[in-house]
Amino acid sequence: MMREFPAPPRAAEFSELVSKKVEEAKAAGGTRETVTVDWNGQQAHVEVIDLPLSSLYYNPSTHRIRAQRSHDAERDAALDKDPWSAESQDYLGFLLKADPENTSVRDKDFDVLKDSLDQFGQNDPGLVTRHGVLVNGNTRAAALRELRAQSMRVGVLPASFTWADVNAVELALQLRKDHRRDYSFINRLIAMEEQAALGRTPEQIAKDFRIQVRTYHQERWILSTIRELNERSRTGGGNGLRLVDWEGATERLRELHRLYAKLETVDRDQAEVLKELRLAAILLNFSKTDVRHIDEDFLKAGLERQLPMGGTAARPQSVSIPGLGLEVPAASSAVAEARAMNDEILRAAAVVRNGASDLGNEQKAAAQDTWDSTKNAFDEAIEAAGRSARLRKRKQLAPARLAEACASIDQCVSDLVQARTSRSLDEEAFDDAVVRLRGSLLKLAQQAGRGLPQPGDGVAWLLEAVAAEGSR
Repeated sequence: MMREFPAPPRAAEFSELVSKKVEEAKAAGGTRETVTVDWNGQQAHVEVIDLPLSSLYYNPSTHRIRAQRSHDAERDAALDKDPWSAESQDYLGFLLKADPENTSVRDKDFDVLKDSLDQFGQNDPGLVTRHGVLVNGNTRAAALRELRAQSMRVGVLPASFTWADVNAVELALQLRKDHRRDYSFINRLIAMEEQAALGRTPEQIAKDFRIQVRTYHQERWILSTIRELNERSRTGGGNGLRLVDWEGATERLRELHRLYAKLETVDRDQAEVLKELRLAAILLNFSKTDVRHIDEDFLKAGLERQLPMGGTAARPQSVSIPGLGLEVPAASSAVAEARAMNDEILRAAAVVRNGASDLGNEQKAAAQDTWDSTKNAFDEAIEAAGRSARLRKRKQLAPARLAEACASIDQCVSDLVQARTSRSLDEEAFDDAVVRLRGSLLKLAQQAGRGLPQPGDGVAWLLEAVAAEGSR
């Protein structure tokens, strides 16, 4: 959640420098450069000045890298403790250059930005507080520092701005339609969560983010699910999954929500089982097309029995709600088993993905074994589901083709009436098409009648029609 940070070192001295430079810019006369800031539904025009890069601080609350901060728990904790230290600022600089989905590698987009700055210079000014904290332009500052630039053009916010104002301005800048680099998926979810914590309604937030209200609720559900899974992944030593571990799963998580919302109204237990199985497949890095095979047909075929579902420990019939004296039915055995299996995968993923340094080799090896064996089991089950889906598709292909042909013939009837009304029918071409239709129906009848001792009404009619045609 949003928090207030203390002022950086030498804040008063820097604020005095900023004030002098702003006054100098005003006194210089001529056309002055300003930048427009959206704040509290109004637009403010603030002065743009040159400030030394060495005096500017990366913003520790920027949504640009909020999820990515969890890349290194120790450095993140140090950043929370002292966001202005050289170590914390170096960590923020590292994250600004990293790929949002894989913070271990450098972001290609960052290098594109750096090359552009090197070739064309800084086109747009950043935005800074009176204490020298960058509100907009953090990534540009990181690139300019690599280019050994000495200064940066920035607009200066009013001295009265609070941290809540700073976050609101950053969000407004990000959500402008012409903004070039979007927040990553998880950082966008966190920004929505913070807006809701400020008391804003779903309708207001959806409007700001230019999405529908139902999409807002979907994305809040996704973030809530991720936070729950991260908590479930924690072991006794505190190792667990991080928010950044879910970057790159955008479409798979959205498709999961759509399936869950559809099934929940019909069968809550089935919805919960499929939710756990799909989340496990997402964790195991299966592709979107593979994850889609885990659906209602997956359960109907009993393919979940190929997976290492949870044990058969005794399960309570009901669960009491503390303080209310009420009891509600406990989760079904199928839900409990799916959840138990996913808990194992979550804990294994926390070790395999993040390489917890405080765990022994034996624990790491056990986690890797769990990961590998579970992934193999899912691979086999998903492959079987894929074969079943292809078989169903082949079974349904011929009827579907015939249904399309019927729709085309129905449309042909309408077109024929209109052509005759306007006397525009090419009768010779139409007659040729009917001859081709007769040939197609003859071939269809030959294949449809094979191996059917007692054909249905439709096939029987087709065979009789062909027989009558042959007797002419």
